[in-house]
Amino acid sequence: HRIAAGPRWIQRSRAGIMAHIQPGAASDAEGMVGRAYLLMLQRKFHAAVAVLKQLPGDARSDEKPKEYLEGALYTFVNDKEHARSAFQRARSILEKAIQEGSDDASRHMMLGMVLAGLGEKDAAIAEGKRAVALLPESQDALDGPKMTLALAQIYAWTGENDAAFELLERSLITPAGVTVSSLKLNPIGDPLRADARFQALIDIAQKPNIELSMNCR
Repeated sequence: HRIAAGPRWIQRSRAGIMAHIQPGAASDAEGMVGRAYLLMLQRKFHAAVAVLKQLPGDARSDEKPKEYLEGALYTFVNDKEHARSAFQRARSILEKAIQEGSDDASRHMMLGMVLAGLGEKDAAIAEGKRAVALLPESQDALDGPKMTLALAQIYAWTGENDAAFELLERSLITPAGVTVSSLKLNPIGDPLRADARFQALIDIAQKPNIELSMNCR
């Protein structure tokens, strides 16, 4: 399972986390991550963090650390101290995995998202671009678009709105790309909501037989 990001990130990587979870109380971990995900969509962020805190100590993933989700949840409630702590722990896990020889696109993309959460803009974008280069859409029609969508999240979290909207527009007309419903629901996309192009993108995408173009906003 490879990572998905942006508005679809948690929905798809919930399954990915479970696939890569280490042995030990896997069924409990699966239920907990599922509850955390649903609580996140309901914007009950503190409750979602509390659920993640209950995960067994031996339940971990070197590819999609739960610490990233924890950091994102703390970010949503503007708890910068706890968000940074969680992101730093996720960073250590991912950097170790990459250093040990796993030049995997999903790990580079996840590291990019973690770095975006830490405010390390240039490094975050570089990791995201590295992931897209490792797994382009032209090479993989299913997982390639997930990398593109994840890079859009990195751009959104680092204030590069123009680049984020360009990728989201493309993703909306890509078979394995983002959906309008996930754009609406998932708080991962919150940094873009104040931009008038966000609602315009949704409005245009909901109209049949209309070619998307943010240049027409």
